[in-house]
Amino acid sequence: MPPVSRHLRKVIAAVLVPFAAAVVAGLVLLWPGGAPAHDRTGVGFDQQTRQGTVVRLADLSCKAANALPDQSPSGGPVPDACQKATIEVASGPDKGATFTEIVQPDQTRRYTVGQGVVLAYAPNAPAGQRYSVTDVDRGFPLALLAGLFALAVIVVGRLRGVMALIALAVSFAVLTLFILPAILRGDNPLLVAVVGGSAIMLAALYMCHGLNARTSVAVLGTLCSLFLIGALGSGFIGWAHLTGNTSDETGLIHSLYPHIEIKGVLLAGIIIGSLGVLDDVTVTQVAAVWELKDADPGANWRKLYGAGMRIGRDHIASVVNTLVMAYAGAALPLLLLFSIARSGVLRVASSELVAEEIVRTLVGSIGLVASVPLTTALAALVVSSDRGGGSGAGRGEGGRGAAAGHGGAEPTGSGYVTAGRPDAGGSAVPGQPAGVRGAGRPGGSGGGSHRRRAR
Repeated sequence: MPPVSRHLRKVIAAVLVPFAAAVVAGLVLLWPGGAPAHDRTGVGFDQQTRQGTVVRLADLSCKAANALPDQSPSGGPVPDACQKATIEVASGPDKGATFTEIVQPDQTRRYTVGQGVVLAYAPNAPAGQRYSVTDVDRGFPLALLAGLFALAVIVVGRLRGVMALIALAVSFAVLTLFILPAILRGDNPLLVAVVGGSAIMLAALYMCHGLNARTSVAVLGTLCSLFLIGALGSGFIGWAHLTGNTSDETGLIHSLYPHIEIKGVLLAGIIIGSLGVLDDVTVTQVAAVWELKDADPGANWRKLYGAGMRIGRDHIASVVNTLVMAYAGAALPLLLLFSIARSGVLRVASSELVAEEIVRTLVGSIGLVASVPLTTALAALVVSSDRGGGSGAGRGEGGRGAAAGHGGAEPTGSGYVTAGRPDAGGSAVPGQPAGVRGAGRPGGSGGGSHRRRAR
């Protein structure tokens, strides 16, 4: 890796240290201390739950159970084959109690004996109506999938993979302990998202890639792109008159916490959703520029920027498509509106429900595209401004080699590169880059020493 001068390290630190201090101060000042309490409504996720188990299944006539479906799912004769499921409460004060539930033939959810289920609990309801099945228990398959994911990351990434998992845990902690409770408390969602997203960015990048100049340049590129996404998102959300209140979940949140700015929650979601992809793009671009400089130490910043942008254009083409497809997959039910709408595609696209997803996708994609030239330019300027880079005297091992009479050799992937001074053993071999000494001459001064040290 090309060295970075002390002066440049000070310049980078002069930018990032105050920023990191501001992020820490924001975390301290905005720390919510937990989500604010509220009276349960018993609707959706805002209801008490218990664990249950299906202990018995029995076939019975839907007509006899007074549960005959209104119509057949296929349009044919109405089926009369229902099931009676006996559910046992597995947690809470009524543990061991049982109740029954009729499963109609048109229901998509089917049960098996021994299957775990999630029960909605209404303590104020009559004794026989306090429990109902609201979902199935998916704890084990999800835990197994998470374990397989962690194992794959560790096996392939090794120590870097372990650090990535730790950074993921830190990101999840910031999201659940700071961002969500702070928004529920009524703090400005945009400010909370910027502070929390910056904390996640700093922790993830420095933990995964180390505390060095290369990572710091990636942080700067990500930070500038996040501000661009925030500005674009704020402008277009207001211009398009988006309220953010387009689903049952946001409506429930607004009814429980009327002081929350739902439009700000939409903007915060755009910023946080773009953060992960931005990290990937900025780190990759900085690494590419650093490796280009390592391969061609004499390249100036314009040459590095041009070569880095050729890599970045390929990156843009693939990552933008990835981002759009990720949003499309999450909003697939909305896309079905395009196929069934009789009022035209443009009419459906301009509805708030669909326009919200369009703004979310395009704003994130614009910030992603802008991060490539921005980060590439920052990396090229930093790595080409190194006072010890290029054909000048190397630092580190190269400097120590010069002191020992070895001509200022600097380690590379296959041997040692000299500093290119006349007293380092003569001029370079014709046809080879300046500074490579004794690579093609058996009698080259110092060549044997350098080969022995390289081994």
